[in-house]
Amino acid sequence: MTAQPVRIAVLGSTGSIGRQTLDVVRALAGRVRVVGLAGGSNITLLEDQAREFQPSLVWCQDGKRHMDLKAAAGRSARWANMEEMAAHEGVDLAVVATTGAAGLAPTLAALRAGKAVALANKEVLVMAGQIVTATAARHRGELRPVDSEHSAIWQCLWGEDPASVAKIILTASGGAFRDKPARDLERVTPREALRHPTWDMGRKVTIDSATLMNKGFEAIEARWLFDVPMDRIDVVLHRESIVHSLVEFTDGSVKAQLGEPDMRLPIQCALVYPERVAGAGVPRLNLARHRALHFEAVDLARYPCLRLALEAGARGSTYPAVLAAADEVAVEQFALGHATFTDIPRVVDAALSAHTAPAPSNATLEAVLEADAWAREFALSRLAKKTSARR
Repeated sequence: MTAQPVRIAVLGSTGSIGRQTLDVVRALAGRVRVVGLAGGSNITLLEDQAREFQPSLVWCQDGKRHMDLKAAAGRSARWANMEEMAAHEGVDLAVVATTGAAGLAPTLAALRAGKAVALANKEVLVMAGQIVTATAARHRGELRPVDSEHSAIWQCLWGEDPASVAKIILTASGGAFRDKPARDLERVTPREALRHPTWDMGRKVTIDSATLMNKGFEAIEARWLFDVPMDRIDVVLHRESIVHSLVEFTDGSVKAQLGEPDMRLPIQCALVYPERVAGAGVPRLNLARHRALHFEAVDLARYPCLRLALEAGARGSTYPAVLAAADEVAVEQFALGHATFTDIPRVVDAALSAHTAPAPSNATLEAVLEADAWAREFALSRLAKKTSARR
């Protein structure tokens, strides 16, 4: 008897993870069916995707283009925002491939509806990890990590007793500027920051990789995904990006998941779990070709964003929400040429220092959203003053 295809909605289908998710769907040849597509400003690509996959649910940021998008998807297509799409009865799994705070509401909507969520959005668990995981538990929803690091940890833990985990070790490539002298970072450009040495990712994640903020986000995510306290999560530099992360157990054993630096494998893992199937089209790992793998400690003085993230994660409450929001604003302003690369940690540090957080038990969804809004306004104001001073 042939299994029914997994019905998915791809939120952020025109971004890097969204496009690669659709590559995996093509490779899986009928095992996964796209029933929802939601995209941002790249309407031309979104319409092409809609024509190819003929989803029954569509959405884009530009409401004026909804008729064009519906026409591309077919006569039966219905307009549905990302929350409605994620929770729709015809969806089995929501792929949350957006960046920033935009992923939080649809993730919660899917979990409240008891859906599985393939989560590629780092900020969702950074902002509101306790709320998201509690919602999943309460409504029997399911979180499946898509980040290569968290997918690696997830796979290492299959069949293991969670109580036997001693430590989680995240690997980091070091980003675009890992070999650049720290004194030169003030003058680097957005174009340079986007030249990641091993991964092909979207703009926000690639710049966060250059500051190593992404690894701080991943440490906070791991704390919530795997119920491991922050002081038992480590980060090591690993240039080759072959070992995607490791788990150390109480008996001293260490398990690692290895593979070529290609997001299609962790995406497929999340889509067809608990099965392992051929189809993603990812090159097979040849260790003899790589010959050597290198690891080294992270210099937190060189990567202040990682230090700030680890500290915010340890403090809890709404500090991680402030961290994520201030970083999102600072990265966007750097990408637009309105801030320097080194302004990113300065602005995030200032926002965290100025923030007054409630007790962790009072860090409700409302408090998280208030902290997010406050941090965005604070970061924009801070950067505007610096720009004015430079003139």
